[in-house]
Amino acid sequence: MPADVAPLFPWLSALAVILLALQLPMLAVLLSRLMQGPFRRPPLLPQPSTLEQLGSVSVVVPTLNEAARLSPCLEGLSCQGYEVREVLVVDSRSTDGTQAVVKAYQAYDPRLRLLEDDPLPQGWVGRPWALDYGFRHTSVASTWVLGIDADTQPQPGLVAALVRAMEREDYDLVSLAPRFILKQPGEFWLQPALLMTLVYRFGPAGSSSNSAQRVMANGQCFMVRRSLLEQLDGYRSAATSFCDDVTLARYAAAQGAKVGFWDGSRLLKVRMYEGIAETWREWGRSLDLKDAASTAQVWWDWAFLALMQGLPWLLVPGLIAIQQAMPAAWSLALQVLLAVNASLLLMRLGMQAAVASAYDLQGAPGAWAFWLSPLADLAAVARIGLSSLRRPTQWRGREYPADGSVEG
Repeated sequence: MPADVAPLFPWLSALAVILLALQLPMLAVLLSRLMQGPFRRPPLLPQPSTLEQLGSVSVVVPTLNEAARLSPCLEGLSCQGYEVREVLVVDSRSTDGTQAVVKAYQAYDPRLRLLEDDPLPQGWVGRPWALDYGFRHTSVASTWVLGIDADTQPQPGLVAALVRAMEREDYDLVSLAPRFILKQPGEFWLQPALLMTLVYRFGPAGSSSNSAQRVMANGQCFMVRRSLLEQLDGYRSAATSFCDDVTLARYAAAQGAKVGFWDGSRLLKVRMYEGIAETWREWGRSLDLKDAASTAQVWWDWAFLALMQGLPWLLVPGLIAIQQAMPAAWSLALQVLLAVNASLLLMRLGMQAAVASAYDLQGAPGAWAFWLSPLADLAAVARIGLSSLRRPTQWRGREYPADGSVEG
């Protein structure tokens, strides 16, 4: 061993001790979240309609240039039972024929109504504005308001199952995690790694949260008790948010509402983005959830991801190389650091298997890349960090000011 390498040994051990001091407390937090998995609420299953549910739900679907993917959503909503009083499609002056698609479905489902929202006012982001506009045009006779995204594919029995479970368990707001439809290998490689950043931070869908600021939500299927929305003044509390679902859910929880985020993979499918580039650009810039959290929380979560999800992929091969090249440097601290990070990688592989049920893997030509997705963890963590640095200036065809203000 060259003599000039010997002075590195104490520094390597000191660095290992520092990393362990950071990682071990975070590992305890991660384990506390993942241990909820076996005890979490089971996936929601389809249920038949009942007379008690008759006309109890108003559905709001916000759209902006969704002609290419709206049909499966409307077909799925048309298959729901008589618990659905009305389906309000709130369109923000689409230019791609979205309104024509809606009018075609109106011919055989009288519950479907097409609305065009008012111009986006100052102080609002487009999606919460459309949802708020729709809510204020729903029937006051409905007990529940269900927000559904245009890229979703609701399965039969979805709405009846939500109503039954929320009434039985006295929930005020519940959103569902869907089953994702991916097609290309790049999507299967990147998207699960991005999804996994949510599991690391909040645990699996169906887990409980003891803090309003750790509540998770998904606006793709988001049901709220109408009386609660009235109490919250609609979506106004999430007016400026690019993650309005989480913002509203956390605000509601802080007001004392009973809020849940459940596994809806048996009842809801979604095709969010086309290809790896769109997945990176569109989904990656909202996953930091900075509009629903303090700056300190955003950066704490990113540091947590960096040390728990990203760093092990660098440390394990690096430590093995040190062990092989400089055996004299192999201290107890380095041994423990390697053991901790190797364990984190094994846990990560187990988590990949655990989320497989959240994906349509049958028949997709690129599904094989799903099992390589852990190798995208470094990219996913980097994407969350990049997104945390700045607010979007473009979103779903709209332009927003670069200075962070929100104007119409």
